[in-house]
Amino acid sequence: MLIGIPREIKVKENRVACTPGGVRLLAGAGHRVLVERGAGEGSGFSDEQYGQAGAEVVASAAEAWSAELVIKVKEPVPAEYQYLRPGLVLFTYLHLAAAPELTQALLDSGTTGIAYETVAVGGRLPLLEPMSEIAGRMATIVGAYYLSKAQGGKGVLLGGVPGVLPGNVLVIGGGTAGINAGRMAMGLGAAVTILEVDLVKMRFLDITLQSSAHTLFSNEQNLMDTLPTVDLLIGAVLRPGARAPRLIRREMLDVMQPGSVFVDIAVDQGGCAESTRPTTHDDPVYVEHGITHYCVANMPGAYARTATQALTNATIPYAAKIANLGVERALRQMADLRQGLNTWGGGVIHPAVAEATGHPCQANPFDHPDGVPAAH
Repeated sequence: MLIGIPREIKVKENRVACTPGGVRLLAGAGHRVLVERGAGEGSGFSDEQYGQAGAEVVASAAEAWSAELVIKVKEPVPAEYQYLRPGLVLFTYLHLAAAPELTQALLDSGTTGIAYETVAVGGRLPLLEPMSEIAGRMATIVGAYYLSKAQGGKGVLLGGVPGVLPGNVLVIGGGTAGINAGRMAMGLGAAVTILEVDLVKMRFLDITLQSSAHTLFSNEQNLMDTLPTVDLLIGAVLRPGARAPRLIRREMLDVMQPGSVFVDIAVDQGGCAESTRPTTHDDPVYVEHGITHYCVANMPGAYARTATQALTNATIPYAAKIANLGVERALRQMADLRQGLNTWGGGVIHPAVAEATGHPCQANPFDHPDGVPAAH
């Protein structure tokens, strides 16, 4: 199969979809891999390394996008819509629930869109987990930074010092991102509360987290009771494929102390606050109701080398399956990959994406009992 790896062009997106090691695996299986010139520079991987791994380094994005299977990190931006077409298999983070224009572009073009974030094994999202781990840990780091008075914050050091109480961190959501945010905050010495609705997950958190972290059932009353003392608020709510629930209304921010910080990890899926709007690494924060908002939609891109390595570890087995078997056979054989299918033949396949974007949901053609995809 002809596989393309274009350079990411989202603002300050320094990740690349595949390391030279991943390319070596694909090329070693007999596939032709096209890597756009400079695609790996932001992650510390040179064109020479890709060439040595068996890739063909091509001069333009159009050449990389000409492949049958295109592997990316982030969803296509408008400048890349021109490359979408029938017969193209796009394997990347799509986050379509918050991207109606991209959804329409995929449908109009007939592109097969397989989204990392909805590939599921049981209750796990194995291709989202590594980026959630990075974003969770990073949320605490950037939150602590913007709490400094020099950055417009309230001047609270999360870990405190002898004789001074530590700062208070509230994490909404006890999934992968939330757990990692909480653990990083505990490592800094902060007092941590994690809001969660899943009682089984709360018991797990209670057993595994240190005594400086506590769980609290997630409802509006508990959230309102906690917000007045919060220094750093981290939104880490996820509904796979769906738009993030808006748990924080604008007026709720008024009970927080001015100079507090809100980091919304859920911004890729639309954010969990009414006041959330996507920002970039070039201009990461804004202030509403006296609260500093950090809502960068590609947070792990700041730690590109770590993120690229972690992402490739998770995605390359699936990319290899698609390349080795062909997309239709791979989808028939792999139930977890089938759940990643968001668009096919001009229709929306994933129920949560269909609901969020207002499109009718078409039956997954690869769930057909005789293994023959239905016509669209």
